[in-house]
Amino acid sequence: MSLVVYLAALVFGMTSVLLFRRPRTAMRNPLTLSTCVAIVLGALVFVCAAPATLATVNELTGVPNFGAPLTYGMLSAYSCAVLVLLINWRGGPRARVRRMVLRTMAAYGLLVVAIVVLFLLADADTERLTDLDTYYAGTPFMREMILLYLLGHSAAMLVMCAVCVKWGREVGGLLRAGLRLILLGAALDVVGFQLTKYTAVAARWTGHDLDFLSTSVAPPMASLAALLCSAGFVLPRLLPPVVAHWRGLDDYRRLDPLWSLVRSVSTAPKPPASWWQLPQARLQWREVSIHDALLTLAPYFDHRVRERVRDTALSAGRSPHQARLAAEAAMLTDAARRAAAREEPPQSAATYRLHATEVPGPSGLVELAQALPRPPGRATPDGAAPSAMTGTLTEPEEPHVA
Repeated sequence: MSLVVYLAALVFGMTSVLLFRRPRTAMRNPLTLSTCVAIVLGALVFVCAAPATLATVNELTGVPNFGAPLTYGMLSAYSCAVLVLLINWRGGPRARVRRMVLRTMAAYGLLVVAIVVLFLLADADTERLTDLDTYYAGTPFMREMILLYLLGHSAAMLVMCAVCVKWGREVGGLLRAGLRLILLGAALDVVGFQLTKYTAVAARWTGHDLDFLSTSVAPPMASLAALLCSAGFVLPRLLPPVVAHWRGLDDYRRLDPLWSLVRSVSTAPKPPASWWQLPQARLQWREVSIHDALLTLAPYFDHRVRERVRDTALSAGRSPHQARLAAEAAMLTDAARRAAAREEPPQSAATYRLHATEVPGPSGLVELAQALPRPPGRATPDGAAPSAMTGTLTEPEEPHVA
């Protein structure tokens, strides 16, 4: 059981590491900071609740069941952190947010103090690592301590459910998906962890034995619920950058034909030597280098080539945009050939702005790269027949907008 709990704590904590990958930025962002604190506290709850940890804590302190108030206090702190996170997530005037955060922390601070005081007043000399809640369900002060930590955690989860239901109607996209995951996790916590605990404890009061609900059902349900809540908190914050980097990697690869054509004339500084760069950074360097090369090749543009290919494309039934892309690709290919052969710029050269330089981001360059004539024997990405680099038109792919 301890191994499973430790694994849950590890997975739970790793999400905090991902969010806290930039400590200086995270420390200045209350939402990121509160998210990390909530997730770290959730991971610590799992660590403290593991039977191996409880036994170690009890042995080190010399106090039987000292791990109980430690775990329950940590769970109360986690409940407080969840509410603080919801307050920061909701936002509003800074003074109001600060006031609500302080009130929440004060309430759960008193709860933790009460848990410790009740444990000190109780008579709990028999060490129980897995069934303390039910074993001491009828013991004075221990009974109150158990109910108190359960009620504090229930309040936080029920508030979370209510908030998620309310906000889920007001937002959409990834935020709504995250709220649904949080709602699912909170509901599972209420039903799978708290209700089973309440039932097992109440059964002891009435002389029945339903300890398996507390010892076998509640822990895995709590682990699953916490992981779902963690995924819900980090999904709206981590998924957009992941998607952006994935699209950046795709654009970086789709720019290969254009970069292969113009790289020899680019004078842009090389990217810093590093064994690892994020796709967005690689894409940015490639964009800069390609734009620099296009400026270098501009004097070699032969507008007779462009106009001839454009007219041919329009006659073939292409749209004006497709015809322009094909014409610019043919003109750029011709310019790269002239520059490589050190030929004189054509007399028809004149000021002209490529479509790729008129649109922000890499989408225009990607369109131009995919419109370039393919070398003989090389299939196009969409499976069309290859064409030689002689100005023959190929169907450009649909633009990919990052």
